[in-house]
Amino acid sequence: MEKLEAKIGYSFKNKKLLETALTHSSYANEKHSGGAQSYERQEFLGDSVLGLVTAEFLFNHEPMLPEGRMTRLRAELVCEASLHKTALSLGLGEYMRLGKGEANTGGRERPSILADMVEAIIAAIYLDAGMAEARRFVLEKVLGDVEISEQRRSADYKTQLQELVQRKSNQHIAYELVSESGPDHNKLFEFEVKINGQPSGRGSGRTKKEAEQMAACKALEAMVK
Repeated sequence: MEKLEAKIGYSFKNKKLLETALTHSSYANEKHSGGAQSYERQEFLGDSVLGLVTAEFLFNHEPMLPEGRMTRLRAELVCEASLHKTALSLGLGEYMRLGKGEANTGGRERPSILADMVEAIIAAIYLDAGMAEARRFVLEKVLGDVEISEQRRSADYKTQLQELVQRKSNQHIAYELVSESGPDHNKLFEFEVKINGQPSGRGSGRTKKEAEQMAACKALEAMVK
């Protein structure tokens, strides 16, 4: 744990909080008699802390940005892909506690699990040291290399994709729900956008609108490569 604490930049007083943040439900279920708890409750709290810090970051650094664009930008900054990138930088896959079945089916590389564990770690820091330390972690590890370009400030990916596709006649865009997971208070939706029936991009988010925006973003990225 000391190696991971060094990467996080914080030494826990209550090591159990960090241990729980790294424990998947598959491991907790296998070790039920041992009292192991999964990260899910901490993930719920961490998601809220992350959202607040990111909203505060945008409010302070982008004073001219209207509410609607801040909402979309916040969704992009805290999406699964962003948290997955943070997890990879910390090497979280090495420290996960997974059940045998989950480990054997690639759980250590699964973006959704890695992203969830980042949120659980945020909660662990918040519970152990308070908001100031949790804010520091988010600003350094999640938002540290963020660049708010003019394109990102005005980004409405669904509108951009619609305008790009409609330059040609007889083009049709459709968004389809691929999956939804998690408890009712903390759903994760995944959408796929199809252009003329062909899959063009997938994205996930805590709301259906966020997931559709991320799917459109991925489609735009693929079209300009």
